[in-house]
Amino acid sequence: MAYQKTQEAIDRLTPEQYRVTQESGTERAFTGEYDHHFQPGIYVDVVSGEPLFASSAKYNSGCGWPAFTKPIADNITEHRDTAFGMVRTEVRSAHADSHLGHVFPDGPPEAGGLRYCINSAALRFVPREEMEAEGYGALLDQVEES
Repeated sequence: MAYQKTQEAIDRLTPEQYRVTQESGTERAFTGEYDHHFQPGIYVDVVSGEPLFASSAKYNSGCGWPAFTKPIADNITEHRDTAFGMVRTEVRSAHADSHLGHVFPDGPPEAGGLRYCINSAALRFVPREEMEAEGYGALLDQVEES
């Protein structure tokens, strides 16, 4: 599957999705639809559809945003972010260049120690039972059973 950013995809975004993905915004803590969402499946870039995170890597960090221990594949890029007087590592989708959130070194040690803190507005969830039909069948082995 080819993942790319198109004007049609940008035009479908809600104002909040646009602000987060295209203007490097951040949704308010504890307001995103996926913060407490733990259904089996994958989370893909809302713009391009590129697979980003599996539900098996999601955990409740209590930070107010969806948190993951690792990405699914090489569809994440990392960038130094010095905005707001902080030094952080921003994560973006590789093909659409959507702003996703940040990665921090305070995740569960037993899972590698990383916490990918991601905006719900940057994601679209694909339930496990729909992955094959949507072209993500090759990733089923990364998702736990219901």
